[in-house]
Amino acid sequence: MTLFLLLPTLVVLGRGLGADFLPTLLSPVVVDALRVSLWTTATTLGLTVLLVTPVAYLLARFDFPGRAVLDTLLDLPIVLPPVVAGVGLLLTFGRNGLLGPPLELAGVSLAFSPAAVVLAQLFTSAPFYLRTAKAGFMAVDREVEQAARTDGADGLRVFRWITWPLAFPFLLEGLVLTWARALGEFGATILFAGSLQGRTRTITLAIYSALESDLAPALVLSAVMVLVAFGVLLLVRVLAVRRLE
Repeated sequence: MTLFLLLPTLVVLGRGLGADFLPTLLSPVVVDALRVSLWTTATTLGLTVLLVTPVAYLLARFDFPGRAVLDTLLDLPIVLPPVVAGVGLLLTFGRNGLLGPPLELAGVSLAFSPAAVVLAQLFTSAPFYLRTAKAGFMAVDREVEQAARTDGADGLRVFRWITWPLAFPFLLEGLVLTWARALGEFGATILFAGSLQGRTRTITLAIYSALESDLAPALVLSAVMVLVAFGVLLLVRVLAVRRLE
């Protein structure tokens, strides 16, 4: 089993990290894919922190009717096939989708645009941050927060100086997992955003496209993804160890 899991990865590294690695890495196809992936995933992370953090805090600290159902629904994209996510996004935000006509009237076209890449990544990856952020907020000692309130700190200051720093290792781990999931997104992106070089073609889409014509970019990008995946897993494990110390 160990050989089965390691051998394909080592083969990808051996083929991708050859003599032509650097020239191929600097080719327009690879550079465009890296650029699109980096800026879209960075945008996805920013939106995740802004939009998901309040939801995670709400689920961690408050009990209300339907909380369990809402929590389950927000976790659904984790187990939902990415292709299904892409169909859902297209039927919702596409030109003929549920919100398509109002968006068209407002002059907004989301499908098959860079914004569609971000939405696909956000839909499929944000729940990973939600789960870890919720666990982080639940792990913060309420007595420490109460002590700060007793000393005169309001709710915003307690969150800024007590809750956020104590939960930060969880939040950081969630962001790393979210970024990795967004970087590897394929199914929802190709259905909702397409594969336009320089606009919507991310690393994973570039690998798929290159397999049909030029194998060299596919091998180089695959090797890059293996190295990134290893780095992400190593970072997550380091963060988990430090969190338990």
